[in-house]
Amino acid sequence: MLEFWLVSENLFFTISLLLMSLLVVFQIIGLGELLGDADIEMPDPDIDGDLAGAGDGLLGILGFGKVPLMILLMLMLGLFGMIGLSGQMVLQNLTGSMLTPWLAVPLAAFASLPLTGAIARPLAKILPRDETTAVGRDTLVGRFATIELGKAETGSPARAKVRDVHGQSHFVMVEPDNAGQILQQGEEILLVRRDNNTFRAISRGQNTLPRL
Repeated sequence: MLEFWLVSENLFFTISLLLMSLLVVFQIIGLGELLGDADIEMPDPDIDGDLAGAGDGLLGILGFGKVPLMILLMLMLGLFGMIGLSGQMVLQNLTGSMLTPWLAVPLAAFASLPLTGAIARPLAKILPRDETTAVGRDTLVGRFATIELGKAETGSPARAKVRDVHGQSHFVMVEPDNAGQILQQGEEILLVRRDNNTFRAISRGQNTLPRL
């Protein structure tokens, strides 16, 4: 089976599944937040109404805006890889040969993109809406959060969960604001500032809060 995955005709599909697996691992251990908040930029309706409408409709069909971008990317990569490998396996069993990548890759992409949108629509109804673009990340400064995964040390951030003013949840990477401090998993913290994609925090405990 490994030999089948690694032949030149299937290499694009195997790489796609490996990338999907890496993204799943990043999400599980909390590194997905380090990729930043990637928003899809929709066509500007002031430029051309017909073009904007067509672009909006196409992106909607593909599932953009319905589920978080990271989930959509994992879905696309997974479907592309599985459709490609499955098609090549069926063809090999029937004819004894496989399609060249120049033909197999476009066919698999053509099949996987609309299928991604078809799965994204019902998936959006059951996924928790933890991400939102209603507020800027800087508005999370000054709010309390909880360390969800790992422990935060200087140079080694941990993932924390914070709610915005609307009660919506965000997952952010945090480091202690004070050198030498360690923020433990499950500890409540106060986000005091943001440094690029990492927030600086102090413990909520009265014994660790700085005296003014």
